[in-house]
Amino acid sequence: MYNKNNIFYKIIHKEIPATIIYEDEKILAFNDINKAAPIHVLIIPKKEYINHSDFIEKASNDDIAYFFKKTNEIIKSLNIENDSYRIISNIGPDANQTIFHYHIHILGGQNLGPLISSDNLLR
Repeated sequence: MYNKNNIFYKIIHKEIPATIIYEDEKILAFNDINKAAPIHVLIIPKKEYINHSDFIEKASNDDIAYFFKKTNEIIKSLNIENDSYRIISNIGPDANQTIFHYHIHILGGQNLGPLISSDNLLR
């Protein structure tokens, strides 16, 4: 069940400030305050979804398509579409999801290295 006591809900409702780079009636994109790369943007739907699975199961097909098409437009606006970038969504405790409002991370602006270090690879 969605819990409204999360930072992204509060950002959507302007209870907490954020450096917003894009906003419309359906989505919000803003800079992560704990950057993991020179470009680190979070993109969230304004409706209440816990994670990727919840979003895919409950959102309309039009809203899903809109979210990902708009994500691509935001990536272009960041001028990284021709460079390398990473899209990440953490789902659940083993993936270290800490904010239970669906969001994706867009990271870029430098060599991001391996997603998982070779020390952590299963052998």
